[in-house]
Amino acid sequence: MKTRPAAGRWIEGWNPEDEEYWERTGKRIARRNLVLSVLSEHIGFSVWSMWSVLVLFMSPEIGLGFTPGEKFLLVVVPTLVGAVLRLPYSWAVTRFGGRNWTVFASAVLLVPALLAFVFVQRPGTPLWVFLVIGATAGAGGANFASSMTNITTFFPQNRQGWALGVNAGGGNLGVAVVQLLGLLVIATAGDTHPSYVAAVYLPLIVLSALLAALKMDNVDAVRARPGALREAAASRHTWFISFLYIGTFGSFIGYGFAFGLVLQNEFGSTPLEAASYTFIGPLLGSVSRPLGGKLADRWGGARVTLWAFLALTLGTAGLLLASRAGSFGAFVVAFTLVFVLSGLGNGSTYKLIPAAAAAEAEATITSGGEAREAFARARRISGAAIGIAGAVGALGGVAINLAFRASYQGPQGSGTTAFACFLGYYALCMLLTWSVYLRPGRRAAQPPAPAREPRPARVR
Repeated sequence: MKTRPAAGRWIEGWNPEDEEYWERTGKRIARRNLVLSVLSEHIGFSVWSMWSVLVLFMSPEIGLGFTPGEKFLLVVVPTLVGAVLRLPYSWAVTRFGGRNWTVFASAVLLVPALLAFVFVQRPGTPLWVFLVIGATAGAGGANFASSMTNITTFFPQNRQGWALGVNAGGGNLGVAVVQLLGLLVIATAGDTHPSYVAAVYLPLIVLSALLAALKMDNVDAVRARPGALREAAASRHTWFISFLYIGTFGSFIGYGFAFGLVLQNEFGSTPLEAASYTFIGPLLGSVSRPLGGKLADRWGGARVTLWAFLALTLGTAGLLLASRAGSFGAFVVAFTLVFVLSGLGNGSTYKLIPAAAAAEAEATITSGGEAREAFARARRISGAAIGIAGAVGALGGVAINLAFRASYQGPQGSGTTAFACFLGYYALCMLLTWSVYLRPGRRAAQPPAPAREPRPARVR
C-alpha cells in the first residue's frame, strides 16, 4: 500500500480499528494529517472571527462610524454563513477527499482576507459592503465541519475523543490568535489601522494551501455512501447532540465574536482595553477543548457534558451578578470561566457522536451482523452527524449575538436579558443530558439489547 500517494490519489483499505494496522501504518499517517488539518482549521477560524476584531477599529476617526447595533450585525453575518456552509462542507470532504477539499477550503480564504484588507482602508464604505465581505468570511467557519469529518476517519474510535479535541481545539485557537493580533496592532500602531490584521493572514493562507496539497492524504474510508446524511438526520441522537452543541460551541463562538463589543457596551471600554482581555477567554477555551475530549474518553461524554453545563449555569449566574454590580474585574473573570467551560463541553459533547454510532455498531455485531460493515457504517454516520451538529451548533453563535444586539438596544442598555436567556438554555441542556444519557434505568442513549446480550454497549 502506498503511504504517499500521488496528488489526488486515495489510500485504500484504511482500517485504523485493526490494532496491528494502526501501529504499523495508520498512526503515522493519521498524525501527519491531524497536524495539517489543525493548521488549516486554525487559519479558517482566524479569518472567520476576524470581524470580532475589525469592529473594534471601526470609528468616526477612520470614517467608519457604525452604531453598536450595526457592529453586532457585522459579527452575526459571518457566524450565520459559516453555520449554513458547514453541511455542504461536511458533505464535500466525503465527495472530493480530505486532502483535495482542504486545499480548496484553505485557498478560498484569500477572498475574504483580501477584501477586508482593501475595504477597511476606505473611509465612508457603506455597511452593506462590509456585510457582503463578512459573509465571504463565513467560509472560514465552515472549514471546521470538513476538517472534523475528515479527521474522524483517521483515528480508531477509542482515540477519537482526543483527536477531535485536538483538531477542534487547535482550530478554535484561531479566535484567540486573531484577537491577540488585534491587540498587538492597536498597542503598536494605534486603533486606526485595521488592514494590518487582514494583511498578516494573506501569506499564511497560501502556505496552508500548499502544505495541504503536498503532505495530506485522501483515504477511502471518508467516502460516504448516498444517504449517509439522511441516515444521520434520522437518528434522534444527532438532534439531541446538536441541541447540546448549541450550548457549548454556540457559546464559545458567540461569546468569542461578541466579547469585545460587550465590554465596550457594558463598561465603555476603549478598543485597547477591550482587546487586552478578549483573547484570554477564547485562548483558554480552545486549550480546554482537547481536555474535554480526553476526560470524555476516560469518564464518558455524557457525564462530562452534564458537569460542564452545571458549571456553565453557575458561571452565567456570576456574569449576571457582576453585570448588576458593575464590577469589570468580576465580569471578565466570570466570562473567562464560561469560555473554559464551553471548551470542555465542546470536547465532551462531540465524543457522544462516535460513541452513539459505535454502540449501534456493537449491537449489530452481537445480533449477528458483519463487524467490518457495521463499523464502516458507524464511521459514515459519525461523519454526517458531525456535519449536522457543527452546523446547528454554530447557529447558537448567531443566536447569542442577536440576543446581545437586542439586549443592548433595549431600554436598560445592558446584557442582563441576554445572560438570563443563556442561563435558561444551559439549564435545559443539563436536563436533556441527564434525562436521555444518564438517568438510571433509562436506555434512550443505547440501542435495544439483543436477546442474548443483557448488557449492551453503553453510550458514554
